[in-house]
Amino acid sequence: MPRVPVPPEVDEFLSRPNPAVVATIRPDGTPHSAATWYDWEDGRVLLNMDESRLRLGYLRENPAVSLTVLDDGDWYRQVSLMGRVVSIEADEGLRDIDRLSQRYVGQPYRNRESPRFTAWMDPERWYAWPPPK
Repeated sequence: MPRVPVPPEVDEFLSRPNPAVVATIRPDGTPHSAATWYDWEDGRVLLNMDESRLRLGYLRENPAVSLTVLDDGDWYRQVSLMGRVVSIEADEGLRDIDRLSQRYVGQPYRNRESPRFTAWMDPERWYAWPPPK
């Protein structure tokens, strides 16, 4: 698997609001995966979670993470990023979840009551199918 940075065509693909699945590691070493919204900024991945999400606890214990992004129109076209979460912080004012909600549905996030947390992932390696030309 190539190391980052990703080539321009992969960067462009990741810049779109495609469906994605994030995978974390449970304390027993087995994987945990969940559909997620994400954003791609300057070679890093923004993730956001409600405080009740299992993956938040798993990331706090083990920062290893992968994200698979599927082309919205062709799920056989995909990019996977493997790396580490380098920060987890409270999403004060729900700024980051609003950013993701605007990206995916065009409006601020509807649930304003639940505390949320933002995680930044630094990718280390990537894989794309089909491979970029």
